[in-house]
Amino acid sequence: MGKHGDGWKVRVTAAPEDGKANAAVLRLLAERLELPGKSVELVSGPSSRDKIVELTGIDAAEAERRLEQPR
Repeated sequence: MGKHGDGWKVRVTAAPEDGKANAAVLRLLAERLELPGKSVELVSGPSSRDKIVELTGIDAAEAERRLEQPR
């Protein structure tokens, strides 16, 4: 996971079939951002490599801070 332009690049091992990869991306973000799963929603790009995700319960600055922390 890392910053890529204005967004973030993530990698998951789930296959891009039947929404499995999308679900894996959402779980990864929820875990990394320490948010409940229902607070991370895919709003654009379900069949694309580029996706837009809406976060609830966290502001942009805090999300960036949490994503930038090394794991």
